[in-house]
Amino acid sequence: MSPLPLRTPLPVHHREPVLDVVVPVFNEERDLEPSVRRLHAHLCETFPYAFRITVADNASADATPSIAARLAAELPEVQWTRLGQKGRGRALHAAWSGSRAPVLAYLDVDLSTDLTALLPLVAPLISGHSDIAIGTRLARGSRVVRGPKREIISRCYNALLRSALAVGFSDAQCGFKAVRRDVAERLLPLVKDSEWFFDTELLVIAERAGLRIHEVPVDWVDDPDSRVDLVATALADLRGIARLGRELARGTLPTAGLRRGAADQVRAGLAGQLLRFATVGAVSTIGYVLLYTALRPVCGSQGSNALALLACALANTAANRRLTFGLRGRDDALRHQAKGLLVFVIGLVLTSGSLAALQHAAPRASHGTEVGVLVAAGLAATLLRFLLLRAWVFPAARHRGTGDIAA
Repeated sequence: MSPLPLRTPLPVHHREPVLDVVVPVFNEERDLEPSVRRLHAHLCETFPYAFRITVADNASADATPSIAARLAAELPEVQWTRLGQKGRGRALHAAWSGSRAPVLAYLDVDLSTDLTALLPLVAPLISGHSDIAIGTRLARGSRVVRGPKREIISRCYNALLRSALAVGFSDAQCGFKAVRRDVAERLLPLVKDSEWFFDTELLVIAERAGLRIHEVPVDWVDDPDSRVDLVATALADLRGIARLGRELARGTLPTAGLRRGAADQVRAGLAGQLLRFATVGAVSTIGYVLLYTALRPVCGSQGSNALALLACALANTAANRRLTFGLRGRDDALRHQAKGLLVFVIGLVLTSGSLAALQHAAPRASHGTEVGVLVAAGLAATLLRFLLLRAWVFPAARHRGTGDIAA
């Protein structure tokens, strides 16, 4: 699959709707009309581009479909679609897949999120700065009014995501998100969940692919009449987290087709790679010194040097593969590690040679002197290691854009 093209700003004069705001609904005959009219009026007054509002009715059994049809007939910017099955994720998938607007968004029908955040939400996507934008109730600057029960559940859920899946975004389930259509076209076929976990899964895949996620602090007031089944939703979310965790552990999360093209290489530039390589190297050096110090009483100087260097080399190659060169998944992972081990041999020769030279020149050199010589030799090998990683171990990543993630 070809990489995603470079993000570019949308033209100032755009005839077709630039933004399609989807409002997923299920049995919302009371809130639907006032919410859609309020949203429509807000966009007419504040949004500088053409827009569309899509009411995505997923199997409502009350008057919701007739209200949606009447609104679509009365307001030219409103349309509606009906699905035969329930599921917020299913409704968003269908509505976004069928839209041709370059920016796709959704918000909950209760309009718990203040609409003044809508333009800041979509602006980074229109300008070409970001791939996805999400509202967050957990960032500094957000103003949230809700009961302690929902506050605790929300914070615990997002803390679980950070600990279990190591995500960088702060609020997975705020019903206020937007995505560029070119990204959605690649992301949607990969998202398996069709209900409340849809948001989380979409964001995890996007973040793992290195797409840029922009967060907007929002003002949010809880809807006391929410009919979400918290227990059933929580259990479904836990199953989703477990499934994604297994896929991440196996390296099977499908992110290859979400890379940005060669033109989008802010992080793929030499300076960015050097910075990340240096960071990984600094951590590896600290780990090496600690391992060498711990192993020396048991293995001696040469043995502890070899073991510590081997362990750190494996970890260093894996870290550079992912962080410095933006490669994920199992593809070529063993080949990369094999090449990394050959680079390790060079480092071993340099450090062992320097250690042997020290012992020959100063047999009674102190432990601190040994460590200093080894660190100096390691630093001398670092530049050569970077060049070999970039030119030989990971050659395909030299021109690959990995994207920035705005957590």
